[in-house]
Amino acid sequence: MKYAILGDVHANLEALTSVLKDAEEQGVTHYACTGDVVGYNADPKACLKILRSLDCKMVQGNHDYYAACNESMELFTPMAQKSIRWTRKQLSALDRKGLRQLPLILDIENFTIVHSSLSNPHRWNYIFKRKAADANFRNQFNQVCFFGHTHMPLAFIKGTAIDKGFYKTIRIKPGFHYLVNVGSVGQPRDRNPKAAYVIYDLDRQTITMRRVEYDIPATQKKIRAAGLPFRNALRLANGR
Repeated sequence: MKYAILGDVHANLEALTSVLKDAEEQGVTHYACTGDVVGYNADPKACLKILRSLDCKMVQGNHDYYAACNESMELFTPMAQKSIRWTRKQLSALDRKGLRQLPLILDIENFTIVHSSLSNPHRWNYIFKRKAADANFRNQFNQVCFFGHTHMPLAFIKGTAIDKGFYKTIRIKPGFHYLVNVGSVGQPRDRNPKAAYVIYDLDRQTITMRRVEYDIPATQKKIRAAGLPFRNALRLANGR
């Protein structure tokens, strides 16, 4: 059994379709998403529809949450606020209800997915450092947990201590716990503009990072045509 674990799709249809094509070629059988299907880019409805058609298991991200409600957005940058206000207008009442009903944490097979952290997931904390990873591990009961939010494909491995680093392939070993950021499909921020996702092979117990090229100019053109913040388009080419 192979799971494609996607994260931070952010309404980027070109990136999502390229990732799904790659996943199919790699023999993926199931799909999961660590949240933020919407926000920033120009195809929120289409991305939601595709993931639902795949029976993709999803958790709620902060952009999903705020796009689905009418709460104020003081913690967001002006650019992100504008993007969310635009996204709200694109979604149907049914779309927004579906996003509101997504769980913050979900156990699937023998692993867990969350958008931010298992430690107070509703606060949308970022995990960059070992201290934040340790707070997550204290709440992690499955051996493997996948998360998103930072758009950075970074892994933390807890044995006698917590190690962290970028990765290409991780082999799951007894006695260790793994906290793996799957990177971002729709808005990578690790200076690599290629869409990122991981494949978790449950039979071989391996986690593999995949990077996929997609039509960035087409996504940028849609962003500009929609009247979304111009920087949303510019940053895609630089992966930051």
